[in-house]
Amino acid sequence: MTSTTEPTEPLSVEQLSATTLLRFATAGSVDDGKSTLVGRLLHDSKSILTDQLEAVERVSASRGQDAPDLALLTDGLRAEREQGITIDVAYRYFATARRRFILADTPGHVQYTRNMVTGASTADLAVVLVDARNGVIEQTRRHAAVAALLRVPHVVLAVNKMDLVEYKESVFAAIAEEFTAYASELGVPEITAIPISALAGDNVVDASANMDWYGGPTVLEHLETVPVSHDLAHCHARLPVQYVIRPQTPEHPDYRGYAGQIAAGSFRVGESVTVLPSGRTSKVAGIDLLGKPVDIAWTPQSVTLLLEDDVDISRGDLLVPSKDAPPTTQDVEATVCHVADEPLTVGHRVLLKHGTRTVKAIVKDIPSRLTLDDLSLHPHPGRLVANDIGRVKIRTAEPLPLDAYADSRRTGAFILIDPADGTTLTAGMVGESFAAPQPVKDESDDDGWDF
Repeated sequence: MTSTTEPTEPLSVEQLSATTLLRFATAGSVDDGKSTLVGRLLHDSKSILTDQLEAVERVSASRGQDAPDLALLTDGLRAEREQGITIDVAYRYFATARRRFILADTPGHVQYTRNMVTGASTADLAVVLVDARNGVIEQTRRHAAVAALLRVPHVVLAVNKMDLVEYKESVFAAIAEEFTAYASELGVPEITAIPISALAGDNVVDASANMDWYGGPTVLEHLETVPVSHDLAHCHARLPVQYVIRPQTPEHPDYRGYAGQIAAGSFRVGESVTVLPSGRTSKVAGIDLLGKPVDIAWTPQSVTLLLEDDVDISRGDLLVPSKDAPPTTQDVEATVCHVADEPLTVGHRVLLKHGTRTVKAIVKDIPSRLTLDDLSLHPHPGRLVANDIGRVKIRTAEPLPLDAYADSRRTGAFILIDPADGTTLTAGMVGESFAAPQPVKDESDDDGWDF
């Protein structure tokens, strides 16, 4: 397979390893041009191959289109191609000389809000598209609210289809002002507005000659230069144990290591650590990284920690610095997005998976359901259905070490699982949301819990 354009110098392994990784998601209402933007970004940054472009051209020609429909590069499901909409989250991987990218093209329909939550849950940046002809609409506000709930550090407002409003600066300025005011109210920390035409390519990869009044970056320039300000290396250090390594070979008769991927922060040899939820303590005697000893390791490296003492540790335990240990609790309060077709109800028995640990749990209460249209709260709905976002109280069978989602998106998140068939029911974020409900008096603390 060959490139669609003249060949350029490929990135070396050293160049790729030196670049940073940015995860970003696109969102917006139906027909705002999300998939076209992604296709244009891939095409103009020379990140698609000849056979891929030829396949898109064939489908476009069969529809009577003169030019290739770049949206087809991400709309991979047959239903998506037939209806001209995005249903599932489409992930694409590409790289430039400055940065590597994982992008998630998420759906715009209201009934697929859960898919947007999936795509944006790990995103460092969200691109929210707005049709310049329609301005900020209800679905735009909904996607801004989801980005705020998920604590996405950076939001880009891409005002698309500027070619259809004669590239007028006044149209762009009015939309940017309205969206920025709304998103700032929700607590979005950084908002960047960019006027674009995804179909024509204006301000996507190359600067537009039609909008000389705009002096900011193109979409790709911003993606390449936005700082990864949420740097997990500076968060509370956390290592969920995935596997206990005991080779018991003549070469390593007494080796006992605790392997896993560092979820946040860094660990050093000689540092005092605590094992949660047991609370036992020890010191880091050694760190193995790719088979070699190192003095320090940080997120997202996969490492093996060796401790000075023989401590009872197994998969699901959490290693943390003793001076910075989170509290353990069996009572979890969180904001959740329900993603399953089966409703989540009060009294629902579930499995709660946090990091590498899975425990039994019961939904104790659903204090409120959030209406994203106007951010109002519907008190005590009794259940959450697919795409609902609400507050829940959960009682777990065993204590869990939980960080607030506002402090750590990795160790403050969990999922609820159906114990009968393993279906993921709900995605949860520990602690308060931007629209936390008023405290609700719980009158069922002693209602026959069996753990």
